[in-house]
Amino acid sequence: MSKQLPWYKQFWPWFLIVLPMCAVIASLTTLKIALDNSDSLVAEEYYKEGKGINMDLRKIKYAQQIGMKFLVKVSDQELLISQQGGPEYRAALNVQFYHPTIEDNDFSLQATADANYVYRIPLSAAISGPWEVRLEGFDGKWRIQQRIDIKDNVEYWLN
Repeated sequence: MSKQLPWYKQFWPWFLIVLPMCAVIASLTTLKIALDNSDSLVAEEYYKEGKGINMDLRKIKYAQQIGMKFLVKVSDQELLISQQGGPEYRAALNVQFYHPTIEDNDFSLQATADANYVYRIPLSAAISGPWEVRLEGFDGKWRIQQRIDIKDNVEYWLN
């Protein structure tokens, strides 16, 4: 008669314990990742922002009615914005660039025109890929908003 090994020295009990334990560890790891990397695209005050959309649409429609058009040229070190249509606008321009997925890359500033009526914006790093571009008059009466896919030394029409 052969002597049987105790259960903790056999293969199958440990095999049956390890499989569910791996699933538990994987689910706890997934839970930790989900809690640490919360979605930054969800707004806390969504109701106020939803009401603000109507105001934004009025500004965009007004810019279309008066025919505001701008030409944006992106190079490695500089962003050039020049007006190409609509009533002559020479005041400061509110410029906002929103990256669709990386919130830390977003930037906004006020640009003033040089003597040739070109808004020159120096860039600390080259930008490329998809961006949501928003140009707004200093007085806030009109707004141009458009998504562009930025490539080196390419011009983009915003209207």
